[in-house]
Amino acid sequence: MSIPTTNGPGLRVGWIGTGRMGLSMASLLAQANVDLTAWNRTLAKAEPLKEYGASLCAAIADLRGMDVVFTMVSASADLEHVLLGEDGLLADPAQVPRVVVDCSTVSAESSAKVRQVCEELGVGYLAAPVSGNGKVAKVGGLSLVVSGPKETYDEVVHLLERLGKSVTYVGEGEVARLVKIAHNLMLGVVTQTLAEITVLAEKGGVPRHAFLEFLNNSVMGSVFTRYKSPAFVNLDYTPTFTPILLRKDFDLGLAAARQLDVPMPVVAATAQCVQASVGTGRVDEDFAILLDLQAAASGITLASEDVAVDDGLGTAAGKAEGNAAS
Repeated sequence: MSIPTTNGPGLRVGWIGTGRMGLSMASLLAQANVDLTAWNRTLAKAEPLKEYGASLCAAIADLRGMDVVFTMVSASADLEHVLLGEDGLLADPAQVPRVVVDCSTVSAESSAKVRQVCEELGVGYLAAPVSGNGKVAKVGGLSLVVSGPKETYDEVVHLLERLGKSVTYVGEGEVARLVKIAHNLMLGVVTQTLAEITVLAEKGGVPRHAFLEFLNNSVMGSVFTRYKSPAFVNLDYTPTFTPILLRKDFDLGLAAARQLDVPMPVVAATAQCVQASVGTGRVDEDFAILLDLQAAASGITLASEDVAVDDGLGTAAGKAEGNAAS
Protein backbone atom coordinates (compact mmCIF):
# COMPACT_ATOMS: atom_id res chain seq x y z
CA MET A 1 0.00 0.00 0.00
CA SER A 2 1.44 3.35 -1.02
CA ILE A 3 1.66 6.43 1.15
CA PRO A 4 -1.21 8.89 0.64
CA THR A 5 -0.24 11.67 -1.75
CA THR A 6 -2.41 14.26 -0.06
CA ASN A 7 -2.30 15.90 3.35
CA GLY A 8 -5.54 14.24 4.37
CA PRO A 9 -6.30 12.35 7.58
CA GLY A 10 -4.73 9.15 6.26
CA LEU A 11 -1.18 10.52 6.38
CA ARG A 12 0.66 10.64 9.71
CA VAL A 13 4.02 12.41 9.82
CA GLY A 14 6.60 12.49 12.61
CA TRP A 15 9.42 14.97 13.11
CA ILE A 16 12.61 14.46 15.15
CA GLY A 17 14.72 17.53 15.94
CA THR A 18 13.30 21.03 16.38
CA GLY A 19 16.44 23.10 16.70
CA ARG A 20 17.11 26.25 14.72
CA MET A 21 16.43 24.58 11.36
CA GLY A 22 14.10 21.77 12.33
CA LEU A 23 11.54 24.02 13.99
CA SER A 24 11.20 26.23 10.93
CA MET A 25 10.87 23.25 8.60
CA ALA A 26 8.40 21.36 10.76
CA SER A 27 6.33 24.54 11.04
CA LEU A 28 5.90 24.57 7.26
CA LEU A 29 4.36 21.10 7.34
CA ALA A 30 2.12 21.94 10.28
CA GLN A 31 0.93 25.13 8.60
CA ALA A 32 0.06 23.04 5.53
CA ASN A 33 -2.36 21.02 7.72
CA VAL A 34 -0.16 17.93 7.74
CA ASP A 35 -0.99 15.63 10.68
CA LEU A 36 2.34 16.20 12.44
CA THR A 37 3.77 14.89 15.71
CA ALA A 38 7.18 16.17 16.84
CA TRP A 39 9.85 15.10 19.30
CA ASN A 40 12.87 17.03 20.52
CA ARG A 41 15.37 16.25 23.25
CA THR A 42 14.37 19.53 24.92
CA LEU A 43 10.64 19.30 24.34
CA ALA A 44 10.03 22.97 25.16
CA LYS A 45 11.79 23.91 21.92
CA ALA A 46 9.02 22.17 19.99
CA GLU A 47 6.21 24.01 21.78
CA PRO A 48 5.73 26.64 19.02
CA LEU A 49 4.51 23.87 16.70
CA LYS A 50 1.36 23.48 18.78
CA GLU A 51 0.25 26.89 17.55
CA TYR A 52 -0.13 25.35 14.09
CA GLY A 53 -2.01 22.28 15.27
CA ALA A 54 0.92 19.88 15.63
CA SER A 55 1.19 17.40 18.51
CA LEU A 56 4.26 16.75 20.65
CA CYS A 57 5.48 13.45 22.09
CA ALA A 58 7.77 12.70 25.01
CA ALA A 59 9.52 9.69 23.45
CA ILE A 60 10.84 8.81 20.01
CA ALA A 61 9.09 5.46 20.36
CA ASP A 62 5.78 7.30 19.97
CA LEU A 63 6.70 8.01 16.34
CA ARG A 64 7.37 4.43 15.29
CA GLY A 65 3.91 3.90 13.84
CA MET A 66 3.99 6.97 11.59
CA ASP A 67 3.84 6.81 7.80
CA VAL A 68 6.78 9.17 7.35
CA VAL A 69 9.31 10.45 9.89
CA PHE A 70 11.65 13.36 9.18
CA THR A 71 14.88 13.91 11.10
CA MET A 72 16.89 17.12 11.40
CA VAL A 73 19.83 16.83 13.80
CA SER A 74 23.25 18.43 14.21
CA ALA A 75 25.72 15.61 13.65
CA SER A 76 26.24 12.03 12.48
CA ALA A 77 26.32 10.69 16.04
CA ASP A 78 22.97 12.34 16.76
CA LEU A 79 21.39 10.73 13.70
CA GLU A 80 22.60 7.28 14.69
CA HIS A 81 21.38 7.84 18.25
CA VAL A 82 17.82 8.91 17.39
CA LEU A 83 17.37 6.22 14.74
CA LEU A 84 19.55 3.27 15.78
CA GLY A 85 19.95 3.79 19.53
CA GLU A 86 18.39 1.60 22.20
CA ASP A 87 15.34 3.87 22.36
CA GLY A 88 15.61 4.97 18.74
CA LEU A 89 13.02 5.07 16.01
CA LEU A 90 14.15 1.76 14.47
CA ALA A 91 14.84 -0.14 17.70
CA ASP A 92 11.68 -2.28 17.48
CA PRO A 93 11.49 -4.26 14.21
CA ALA A 94 7.81 -4.96 14.89
CA GLN A 95 6.89 -1.30 14.73
CA VAL A 96 8.65 0.94 12.24
CA PRO A 97 7.61 3.87 10.04
CA ARG A 98 7.11 3.34 6.33
CA VAL A 99 9.63 6.01 5.32
CA VAL A 100 12.44 7.93 7.04
CA VAL A 101 13.65 11.19 5.51
CA ASP A 102 16.82 12.69 6.98
CA CYS A 103 17.42 16.38 6.27
CA SER A 104 20.59 16.72 8.37
CA THR A 105 24.11 17.34 7.09
CA VAL A 106 25.92 14.16 8.16
CA SER A 107 28.62 11.88 6.82
CA ALA A 108 27.87 9.48 4.00
CA GLU A 109 29.17 6.67 6.23
CA SER A 110 26.62 7.31 8.99
CA SER A 111 23.85 7.75 6.46
CA ALA A 112 24.79 4.47 4.76
CA LYS A 113 24.71 2.73 8.15
CA VAL A 114 21.17 3.99 8.71
CA ARG A 115 20.19 3.06 5.16
CA GLN A 116 21.34 -0.52 5.65
CA VAL A 117 19.21 -0.92 8.78
CA CYS A 118 16.23 0.64 7.02
CA GLU A 119 16.58 -1.76 4.10
CA GLU A 120 16.74 -4.73 6.47
CA LEU A 121 13.52 -3.54 8.13
CA GLY A 122 11.73 -2.72 4.88
CA VAL A 123 11.73 1.02 5.60
CA GLY A 124 12.23 3.47 2.74
CA TYR A 125 15.09 5.87 3.45
CA LEU A 126 15.92 9.18 1.79
CA ALA A 127 18.85 11.51 2.39
CA ALA A 128 17.46 15.02 1.89
CA PRO A 129 19.88 17.69 3.18
CA VAL A 130 18.94 21.33 2.69
CA SER A 131 20.50 24.64 1.69
CA GLY A 132 19.41 27.63 3.76
CA ASN A 133 19.01 28.68 7.38
CA GLY A 134 16.14 29.03 9.82
CA LYS A 135 15.17 32.45 8.51
CA VAL A 136 15.18 31.18 4.93
CA ALA A 137 13.16 28.13 5.97
CA LYS A 138 10.44 30.27 7.52
CA VAL A 139 9.70 31.92 4.17
CA GLY A 140 9.84 28.64 2.24
CA GLY A 141 13.18 29.43 0.63
CA LEU A 142 15.11 26.22 1.27
CA SER A 143 16.59 24.09 -1.50
CA LEU A 144 16.57 20.33 -0.95
CA VAL A 145 18.77 17.70 -2.59
CA VAL A 146 17.54 14.13 -2.31
CA SER A 147 18.93 10.64 -2.89
CA GLY A 148 17.59 7.17 -2.28
CA PRO A 149 15.10 4.83 -3.95
CA LYS A 150 13.23 6.70 -6.68
CA GLU A 151 9.95 5.02 -5.76
CA THR A 152 10.29 6.25 -2.18
CA TYR A 153 11.07 9.75 -3.41
CA ASP A 154 7.99 9.71 -5.63
CA GLU A 155 5.82 8.73 -2.65
CA VAL A 156 6.89 11.63 -0.41
CA VAL A 157 7.85 14.37 -2.87
CA HIS A 158 4.59 16.17 -2.08
CA LEU A 159 5.85 16.58 1.49
CA LEU A 160 9.35 17.57 0.44
CA GLU A 161 7.92 20.29 -1.77
CA ARG A 162 6.28 21.84 1.30
CA LEU A 163 9.71 22.40 2.83
CA GLY A 164 11.30 24.72 0.28
CA LYS A 165 11.39 26.40 -3.08
CA SER A 166 13.13 23.53 -4.90
CA VAL A 167 13.63 19.78 -4.57
CA THR A 168 16.29 18.06 -6.70
CA TYR A 169 16.53 14.27 -6.94
CA VAL A 170 20.14 13.29 -7.71
CA GLY A 171 20.15 9.50 -7.61
CA GLU A 172 20.44 6.44 -5.41
CA GLY A 173 22.39 5.87 -2.22
CA GLU A 174 24.24 8.67 -0.44
CA VAL A 175 25.04 10.98 -3.36
CA ALA A 176 22.90 13.76 -1.84
CA ARG A 177 25.34 13.83 1.09
CA LEU A 178 28.25 14.55 -1.22
CA VAL A 179 26.27 17.28 -2.98
CA LYS A 180 25.47 18.99 0.34
CA ILE A 181 29.04 18.75 1.61
CA ALA A 182 30.32 20.23 -1.66
CA HIS A 183 27.75 23.01 -1.25
CA ASN A 184 28.99 23.80 2.26
CA LEU A 185 32.60 23.84 1.13
CA MET A 186 31.62 26.55 -1.32
CA LEU A 187 29.75 28.30 1.50
CA GLY A 188 32.95 28.57 3.52
CA VAL A 189 35.18 29.49 0.58
CA VAL A 190 32.81 32.23 -0.61
CA THR A 191 32.41 33.64 2.91
CA GLN A 192 36.17 33.77 3.45
CA THR A 193 36.67 35.41 0.06
CA LEU A 194 33.88 37.87 0.78
CA ALA A 195 35.54 38.72 4.10
CA GLU A 196 38.89 39.31 2.40
CA ILE A 197 37.59 41.63 -0.31
CA THR A 198 35.30 43.49 2.10
CA VAL A 199 38.21 44.20 4.44
CA LEU A 200 40.35 45.22 1.47
CA ALA A 201 37.71 47.75 0.42
CA GLU A 202 37.20 49.07 3.95
CA LYS A 203 40.90 49.52 4.63
CA GLY A 204 41.05 51.44 1.35
CA GLY A 205 38.33 53.80 2.56
CA VAL A 206 35.08 52.26 1.26
CA PRO A 207 32.20 51.73 3.75
CA ARG A 208 31.16 48.10 3.96
CA HIS A 209 27.51 48.81 3.15
CA ALA A 210 28.47 50.70 -0.01
CA PHE A 211 30.89 48.01 -1.16
CA LEU A 212 28.39 45.21 -0.58
CA GLU A 213 25.56 47.13 -2.23
CA PHE A 214 27.69 47.44 -5.34
CA LEU A 215 28.77 43.81 -5.21
CA ASN A 216 25.24 42.50 -4.72
CA ASN A 217 23.98 44.47 -7.72
CA SER A 218 26.86 43.34 -9.92
CA VAL A 219 27.30 40.11 -11.87
CA MET A 220 29.26 38.77 -8.88
CA GLY A 221 26.38 39.23 -6.45
CA SER A 222 24.32 36.20 -5.40
CA VAL A 223 21.47 35.11 -3.16
CA PHE A 224 24.08 34.16 -0.59
CA THR A 225 26.05 37.44 -0.63
CA ARG A 226 22.76 39.23 0.04
CA TYR A 227 21.98 36.89 2.95
CA LYS A 228 25.39 37.59 4.41
CA SER A 229 25.44 41.36 3.89
CA PRO A 230 23.48 42.44 7.01
CA ALA A 231 25.86 40.47 9.23
CA PHE A 232 28.91 41.94 7.52
CA VAL A 233 27.63 45.52 7.63
CA ASN A 234 26.28 45.53 11.18
CA LEU A 235 28.49 42.85 12.76
CA ASP A 236 25.44 40.93 13.93
CA TYR A 237 26.75 37.45 14.56
CA THR A 238 23.52 35.91 15.80
CA PRO A 239 24.17 32.27 14.94
CA THR A 240 22.58 30.69 11.91
CA PHE A 241 25.52 28.35 11.30
CA THR A 242 28.41 28.13 13.75
CA PRO A 243 32.15 27.77 13.14
CA ILE A 244 32.02 24.33 14.78
CA LEU A 245 29.42 23.10 12.29
CA LEU A 246 31.31 24.58 9.34
CA ARG A 247 34.53 22.92 10.51
CA LYS A 248 32.68 19.59 10.65
CA ASP A 249 31.62 20.02 7.02
CA PHE A 250 35.14 20.95 5.90
CA ASP A 251 36.44 17.83 7.65
CA LEU A 252 33.84 15.73 5.84
CA GLY A 253 34.57 17.40 2.51
CA LEU A 254 38.33 17.02 2.70
CA ALA A 255 37.91 13.39 3.77
CA ALA A 256 35.74 12.76 0.70
CA ALA A 257 38.29 14.52 -1.51
CA ARG A 258 41.05 12.33 -0.12
CA GLN A 259 38.99 9.19 -0.70
CA LEU A 260 38.20 10.21 -4.28
CA ASP A 261 41.71 11.57 -5.01
CA VAL A 262 40.48 15.09 -5.79
CA PRO A 263 42.94 17.93 -5.01
CA MET A 264 41.25 20.89 -3.27
CA PRO A 265 43.93 23.49 -2.49
CA VAL A 266 41.53 26.44 -2.02
CA VAL A 267 39.25 24.43 0.25
CA ALA A 268 42.24 23.23 2.27
CA ALA A 269 43.44 26.81 2.80
CA THR A 270 39.96 27.95 3.80
CA ALA A 271 39.74 25.08 6.28
CA GLN A 272 42.61 26.69 8.20
CA CYS A 273 40.69 29.98 8.37
CA VAL A 274 37.66 28.12 9.68
CA GLN A 275 39.85 26.38 12.26
CA ALA A 276 41.22 29.76 13.32
CA SER A 277 37.66 30.99 13.90
CA VAL A 278 37.01 28.00 16.15
CA GLY A 279 40.27 28.72 17.97
CA THR A 280 39.00 32.14 19.05
CA GLY A 281 36.49 30.44 21.32
CA ARG A 282 33.60 32.27 19.65
CA VAL A 283 31.93 29.00 18.77
CA ASP A 284 28.40 30.09 19.66
CA GLU A 285 28.40 32.95 17.16
CA ASP A 286 27.77 32.85 13.43
CA PHE A 287 30.59 31.78 11.15
CA ALA A 288 30.48 35.32 9.73
CA ILE A 289 33.09 36.05 12.41
CA LEU A 290 35.52 35.15 9.62
CA LEU A 291 35.17 38.85 8.80
CA ASP A 292 36.53 39.85 12.21
CA LEU A 293 39.49 37.50 11.87
CA GLN A 294 40.34 38.91 8.46
CA ALA A 295 40.11 42.47 9.81
CA ALA A 296 42.41 41.63 12.73
CA ALA A 297 44.94 40.06 10.37
CA SER A 298 44.78 43.25 8.30
CA GLY A 299 45.41 45.55 11.24
CA ILE A 300 41.97 47.17 11.46
CA THR A 301 39.14 47.08 13.99
CA LEU A 302 35.60 46.95 12.66
CA ALA A 303 32.55 48.77 14.02
CA SER A 304 28.90 48.30 13.19
CA GLU A 305 27.74 50.70 10.49
CA ASP A 306 24.16 50.47 11.82
CA VAL A 307 22.69 50.62 8.32
CA ALA A 308 19.54 48.82 7.12
CA VAL A 309 20.57 46.29 4.47
CA ASP A 310 18.40 44.34 2.03
CA ASP A 311 18.94 40.65 2.75
CA GLY A 312 17.10 39.51 -0.36
CA LEU A 313 14.27 38.00 1.68
CA GLY A 314 11.97 40.98 1.34
CA THR A 315 13.22 42.81 4.42
CA ALA A 316 15.70 45.58 5.07
CA ALA A 317 17.67 44.01 7.89
CA GLY A 318 19.23 46.32 10.40
CA LYS A 319 21.60 45.54 13.20
CA ALA A 320 19.19 43.29 15.04
CA GLU A 321 18.22 41.19 12.04
CA GLY A 322 21.43 40.40 10.13
CA ASN A 323 21.78 36.75 9.19
CA ALA A 324 23.90 34.39 7.18
CA ALA A 325 22.87 31.34 5.24
CA SER A 326 24.10 27.81 5.67
